[in-house]
Amino acid sequence: MKDIKETVMKYVFLLCACASILAVVLICLFLFANGVPAIGKIGIFDFLLGEKWKPGNDIYGILPFILGSIYVTAGAIVIGVPVGILTAIFMARFCPPKLYRFMKPAVDLLAGIPSVVYGFFGLVVLVPFVRDFFGRTLGFGGSGASMFTASVMLGIMILPTIISVGESSIRAVPNSYYEGALALGATHERSVFFTVVPAAKSGIMAGIILGVGRAIGETMAVIMIAGNQPRMPKGLFKGVRTLTSNIVIEMGYATDLHRDALIATAVVLFVFILLINLLFSLVKRRGTNG
Repeated sequence: MKDIKETVMKYVFLLCACASILAVVLICLFLFANGVPAIGKIGIFDFLLGEKWKPGNDIYGILPFILGSIYVTAGAIVIGVPVGILTAIFMARFCPPKLYRFMKPAVDLLAGIPSVVYGFFGLVVLVPFVRDFFGRTLGFGGSGASMFTASVMLGIMILPTIISVGESSIRAVPNSYYEGALALGATHERSVFFTVVPAAKSGIMAGIILGVGRAIGETMAVIMIAGNQPRMPKGLFKGVRTLTSNIVIEMGYATDLHRDALIATAVVLFVFILLINLLFSLVKRRGTNG
């Protein structure tokens, strides 16, 4: 009976794995079958390097959206990664048990908040703050719906992923590393930052890559606070449109070549995600060999 159960579960797990692989393959086939011909019709250079997006005139250039996605994601990394890593280190090695009982559920709660709620928070709190402080006080904040606001919001949104994965990686480092550093005369802080954290760098990098993947693929929050202006980014406090925002905003009424161009935009976004995962694999392999 035990052998029968193990055999059945083996095939159940195999079926689940095959279903996951099949889902990825079907998504790839759909995107590339509908997107690549559209890129051929438009012209790959006109599509990727074009600076104007005018569907009414059959002009489809997504360079502004590519740059918008890159700039917003880069801003989120600058804001979220240092805060996330330091918070993970604090929770793993410095946080008092009484405080940890409140911080851990709070971080988990952040991970469960829907994107639209983050976007609503940004629309009600961050956008007016940027408009009043940077616009009226300092004179360069504009309307508040801008690349800067979107970067701050995405920086907050990627924190739970970086903190959770980073903390787990730091806790997974054998305690002998820490004790060995103490035995050599290092302080608690030096033992953590120069021994434990470097040993957990592979897991920390995994958290960063997952956070970047969420930032570059985020849609609803960015739509609500980024300004959504289909033009080349003109400044940190100016409106911007990302690849995902462009797809969601226009897919509801797009037809013919316009619809295919939006699917081709999804192909470009898909390739970006693949490159990010490939980069992570290379970094992880290099860290393992090193």
